[in-house]
Amino acid sequence: MLLLWLCAWPVFAQIDLRLTATYEGLNEPVFLTHANDGTGRVFIVERRGVIKVGRNGTLQATPFLDIRNRVGSDESEQGLLGLAFDPQYRSNGRFYVNFTGPDFGDTRISRFTVSADGAVANPDSEQLMLAFGQPFPNHNGGWIGFGPDGFLYVASGDGGSGGDPFGNGQSLNTLLGKILRLDVSGSTGQPAAGNPFLNQADRLPQIWAYGLRNPWRMSFDRQTGDLWFGDVGQDRAEEINFQSAGSSGGQNYGWKLSEGNCTSNCSGQIQPVLSIAHTSQPCDSVTGGYVYRGTAYPRLQGLYIFGDYCRGYIDALSRNGNTFTRQSLRPNQSVGFNASFGEDEAGNLYG
Repeated sequence: MLLLWLCAWPVFAQIDLRLTATYEGLNEPVFLTHANDGTGRVFIVERRGVIKVGRNGTLQATPFLDIRNRVGSDESEQGLLGLAFDPQYRSNGRFYVNFTGPDFGDTRISRFTVSADGAVANPDSEQLMLAFGQPFPNHNGGWIGFGPDGFLYVASGDGGSGGDPFGNGQSLNTLLGKILRLDVSGSTGQPAAGNPFLNQADRLPQIWAYGLRNPWRMSFDRQTGDLWFGDVGQDRAEEINFQSAGSSGGQNYGWKLSEGNCTSNCSGQIQPVLSIAHTSQPCDSVTGGYVYRGTAYPRLQGLYIFGDYCRGYIDALSRNGNTFTRQSLRPNQSVGFNASFGEDEAGNLYG
């Protein structure tokens, strides 16, 4: 089941969560997005390899895409994890998925095209854009999305296990533990023009930023173009990170040199805009969200909405220049295990 929560703000620093729509009959939904095609549809990603179409609380009978036979999802962090529609989807019918394959869980970024009637995708249209190995089944990242520059951004985890045993986060000759930036206008994904490590020895040209552990859900602010993302911590803290629009890339977000706020030898590291210390709860696992740009709740305008999968809260961050302030919800309100947020064409947020 996937829920739509709309938020009202009766008093400052308190948000009431209201259930306004429910999609029944879903199996492990991990993401929701839209095609920006004027239809008002939402596309819901199920981890085991299915994308379903919903509108006004009702699911389309036929899945939009079913690639369960190509997706490795035996482990809980593997599967079909990301979906992004081409900015020119209305005219070219192209969309992209991020999934782990059946052979050792390698990450694959593939392009598909929609069928002639626009109702479902053509499963035989798959074109591989990029693939890279995963040494362990966890920390796959999985988000993909188009930036304001028209390039495809890819969130990649550090390869898994614990403690980043291969040093992938800080290495510039692996695609693990990174934000990648690709030009997918051709038959394969190529490093985007302007990437910070183009034509540099011992540097992979697809890399846009590095030093990530397990980035779980990124998003671009649809109004400003700023990039926000959560990075799941290990022992000390969960992070919310920020990259301003117009960035030239090359940022080092610190892992595994630091986790949360860096306290020593921090030169060259980008600090999180919010570090959330771990608690005595069974686990902590941040879920990155979206800057609210809907119209229903003006007092939420410009707030970054995020949460935590284990602890079950949804909170907000406000930004004033370089100052970021956390706005907490009522402590007794919990939404359970919130694996992901989503945004529809109108700017409504889903969780």
